[in-house]
Amino acid sequence: MLAHVIRKLNLLILTTLVLSVLSFSLVYLFPGDPLVNLTGLKSISQQEYAEVAAMHGFDKSYLHQYWYYLKGLLVGDWGQGFSSEIPLWDEISQTMPASIELSAYALFLSVLIGVPLGFVAGFQHNKPTDYGLLTASVIGYSMPIFWLSLILILVFSLQLGWLPLSGRISLLFEIPHKTGFVFVDIFLSDLDYKSAAAKSAFQHLIMPTASLTIVTASIVFRLTRRSLIDVMSSNYIQAAYTRGLSDFQVVMRHGVRNALLPIIPLFGMQFAVLLTNAMIVEVIFSWPGIGNWLIQAIYQRDYPAIRAGVLAVSMLVIILTVATELLAKLINPTQRGNAYAES
Repeated sequence: MLAHVIRKLNLLILTTLVLSVLSFSLVYLFPGDPLVNLTGLKSISQQEYAEVAAMHGFDKSYLHQYWYYLKGLLVGDWGQGFSSEIPLWDEISQTMPASIELSAYALFLSVLIGVPLGFVAGFQHNKPTDYGLLTASVIGYSMPIFWLSLILILVFSLQLGWLPLSGRISLLFEIPHKTGFVFVDIFLSDLDYKSAAAKSAFQHLIMPTASLTIVTASIVFRLTRRSLIDVMSSNYIQAAYTRGLSDFQVVMRHGVRNALLPIIPLFGMQFAVLLTNAMIVEVIFSWPGIGNWLIQAIYQRDYPAIRAGVLAVSMLVIILTVATELLAKLINPTQRGNAYAES
C-alpha cells in the first residue's frame, strides 16, 4: 500500500509539473504580444518595454522564463489581474471555496439520492420499478444543465417567488470572510443575525444545488444500478445462496458492499464533471465561484487571470482524483492485495 501511495504522489507531482508547463505556454498561445498579454501594458516606449521584458525574464531563454514562473507559483505569486489589480492568488482563494462548497453539496445529495435508487432498480432488474427509475435517470441525464437552471429560475423565482434569483446570500448581510465557506463563516462570526443569514444562504443555495444534483444523481444512479446487477449475477453470490443464506444476508454481506467498492473511484471522476457543470451554473445564478470569475476573465481578456484560473481548477481536479483513488485502495481489500503483489 505504501508503494502505491508513493507512486500516486509521484504521478501527482509529475502531472502538476505538466500542468504548469501548459499554463506557462498559454501566454504564448494567446493572440498578440506575450509580454503585453502578461502585463497589460500597451502604450509604452521601447526602453520601457525592454525594462519590463527583463523584469519578467523575457530577455532570456524559455527555460529561464519557465523557472521564473514556477518559482512564482511555489511562493504564491500567481500574477495580478488586469481588471481588479488584486493578486490572483488572493482572488482564487476567495472564489475557490464557493465552487467547492456548491459542488460538495451537490455531490453529497447525488450520492444520497442516486445510490439508494440504484440499489432499488438493481434489485428490481427488468421490472416496472427498474424501467421507471431508468427512464427518469435518462431524462435527468439528458437535460442540459443551463436549460434546467433557467427553468428553475423561471418557476421558483420569477413565477412563484419562493427562492432568490441569484447570488450566494442577501446583500442585507455582510459576513466577514474567514474560510470562504459561507455557513462556516456565518457560524464563526459574532453577528447577531446568524440564523437569518444562514436562512438566506440556504435559500440561495437551493436552486444551484438542485440543478447540479438532478444531473449528477442520474449518473450516480446508473453507475450503482449497473454495478449491483453485475455483482448479483456473479458466481460468489450464487455460492452464497447455495450455503443456505437468506436474501437479506446475501444482499447485506455480499451484494451492497461489493457493489459500492467499484464505483467509489468513479465518484472522484464525477466530481470533475460536476465542477465543470458548476462553472456553468455559477454564471447563470451569479454564484461567486471560480467558474463565474473565470468566465468574467475570459470576457475581459484578462490573460493572467485565465492562465491562473485554468491551472487552479486543473490542479483541484487532479488532487481530488488521486485522493479518491487512494481512498478506494484503502477501502477495497482486493485492490490493496493487487498493490502489494505489484510492489
